[in-house]
Amino acid sequence: MKLEEVIKRLEGLADPEKVRLKREIFGISANNSLGIYHKDLNLIAKELGRDNELAIQLFETEIYEARILCSKMFKPADITEDLIEIWVKTFENWEICDSFSMGLIAKSTFAQQKIFEWTLRNREFEKRAGFVTIAAYCMADKKSGNETFEQFLPIIEREALDDRLYVKKAVNWALRNIGKRNSDLNIEAIAAAKKLSLLESKSAKWIGNNALAEISKSTANVLDYPRSIYRNNG
Repeated sequence: MKLEEVIKRLEGLADPEKVRLKREIFGISANNSLGIYHKDLNLIAKELGRDNELAIQLFETEIYEARILCSKMFKPADITEDLIEIWVKTFENWEICDSFSMGLIAKSTFAQQKIFEWTLRNREFEKRAGFVTIAAYCMADKKSGNETFEQFLPIIEREALDDRLYVKKAVNWALRNIGKRNSDLNIEAIAAAKKLSLLESKSAKWIGNNALAEISKSTANVLDYPRSIYRNNG
């Protein structure tokens, strides 16, 4: 399918009321948004399949939903660092941040590198991308040993003081998913959560207590990977 055909299809699904609902209910504000739900974009992406060239063309239109389609159509194995850095600087809300971080970055060879880089950044959704990548990487990487995930715990403790909503929710999500990977990491994540719960920072307390409530009752065998991107935004 050609770019013009995809755009025409997206425009046919445009719904200004959904733009409003996404903003008011899910906290998703986006430039050049047509108002199309994620589930509908999933269906289009499934039909189109993986197509790097078309994905990049869609991204370059600057249409919000076209960019989300890009995140679903580009092959993770073909990502370059230049592309990753172009993408991350455009993240304007949690939805598109999570779509790229979960669907592409966490499955790429750059996952760990970008976790360390992005979690140090100041911009809210670049930093969030680092922690969402951790959360998704717990599922994407099925072979690495505990040491791979243990190295993320100091990052979580360091950034738990950030009280911005979509950063602290992603930090919490990352900690919970580490704690659900296996029983050993569950113990370490619980210890980290307890440490955070004792800090004076409201953000750290919330992250620690919320994570503790969930992972302390977990057998660490089930990952916290959301079935719906709208039901769990970290």
